[in-house]
Amino acid sequence: MESTRPDGTRRRFLKGTALAVVPYALLPSTRAGADAQAVDYPLAEWRPASTSNYTVSNRPAAYPLDYVVIHVTQVTYAGALSIFQNPKKKVSAHYVVRSADGHVAQCVREADIAWQAGNWDYNTRSIGIEHEGWVDQPAWFTDALYERSAALTAAICTKYGIPKDRAHIIGHYEVPGTDHTDPGPNWDWTRYIRLVNFA
Repeated sequence: MESTRPDGTRRRFLKGTALAVVPYALLPSTRAGADAQAVDYPLAEWRPASTSNYTVSNRPAAYPLDYVVIHVTQVTYAGALSIFQNPKKKVSAHYVVRSADGHVAQCVREADIAWQAGNWDYNTRSIGIEHEGWVDQPAWFTDALYERSAALTAAICTKYGIPKDRAHIIGHYEVPGTDHTDPGPNWDWTRYIRLVNFA
């Protein structure tokens, strides 16, 4: 029969190990610190795009920010994040908004140039926001998606002095030279601009 009394040597070892670990346990993790620093919009989660899918910059010093470009993913939220993280795709957006609850992911820093508009001039001068859903399925455009996206757009416009109007908050289809149709005819622009202005 084994003794139920703890071994003195083992106890000293465990105490020493615990004391050695405590200082590190009290420090924030590197990942947590990196995530907090990377997010430009406080309500966003940092989900970085591959560095192969955007251009590092120093906006607005390098390029003025004049537009917010509204997109629809044509894939799920998870699918969009996966595409942006794939270095072979050569595409990204600054933000992705989830349909069900309006959760916001940031994929590219606002200072950097996301490859989202299909027009280099517009890429350099805009922030791109993707919205989970399909242009021909309006059920994806939930109240939560509209409200959270509008709050994000309002914050971006306020931060960079972008007017909160349809001349500066544009659809992907309005970018010169694009062949895209998003956000499509089911996107309620009147409602969206009203929400942006009341956010």
